[in-house]
Amino acid sequence: MKIITLLKQVPDAEARIRVVDGRVDLEGATLIIDGMDEYGVEEALRLREGGHQAEIVALALGPKRCEEALRTALALGADRAVQLETDEPLDPIAQAEVLAKVIAAEQADLVLLGGKQADWDSSALGPAVAEALGWPHSDWTTRLELSGDAVKAVHDSDEGSEALTLPLPAVITTQQGLNEPRYPTLPNIMKAKRKELKKLSLDDLGGAQAKTVVLKHEMQTRERLNKVLQGDPVEAARELVRLLHEEAKVV
Repeated sequence: MKIITLLKQVPDAEARIRVVDGRVDLEGATLIIDGMDEYGVEEALRLREGGHQAEIVALALGPKRCEEALRTALALGADRAVQLETDEPLDPIAQAEVLAKVIAAEQADLVLLGGKQADWDSSALGPAVAEALGWPHSDWTTRLELSGDAVKAVHDSDEGSEALTLPLPAVITTQQGLNEPRYPTLPNIMKAKRKELKKLSLDDLGGAQAKTVVLKHEMQTRERLNKVLQGDPVEAARELVRLLHEEAKVV
């Protein structure tokens, strides 16, 4: 079988991000695989290690720098990678349509990706990819098992958890609790440099058109009060509560 893991490259949550002229500037920022997507890569590796004969392909859509995230996936154990290189900002629906073309051409059996994408702060990509492919989808998955030509999954719902059985091919979105992602070893990092990383452009796939047009960007800012509470801890705590209620309007 063939498993495709979709990846996003995003700023490290602990990295300092600069704002220049009201826009986020990623120049010099530490960029990593989206944490949610790491669970998808790890689950693909575990399925193969559990006895399933599987080729694992890492797939990313984004600017040239996304190659770093794909090389990390290769170092973790993916067999090869495909990058759709573009600097064009595409919303999740447009991304899904392009990614679905590659997934269909690869004749994948299973697609794994994070339940939420940190760049758009959106949970739309997984369902959108499933819709574009016409495949069943399990979101926010916490347990996964392959059984013949089907996949058994447990996922979170508004009322607790549900157990699902989906026919393959299928799209699964992953989250914390599904597994514990591993770290790449130095020997595997060196091997990853020799693994295939195929690059495609949007023109190779017939182009892509954004469904959503961003009309305005605005960074929300607040002035800091710079108040330091001193004196008796009990009185300071009372003053803090008062300030939170009266000035910060915290209910």
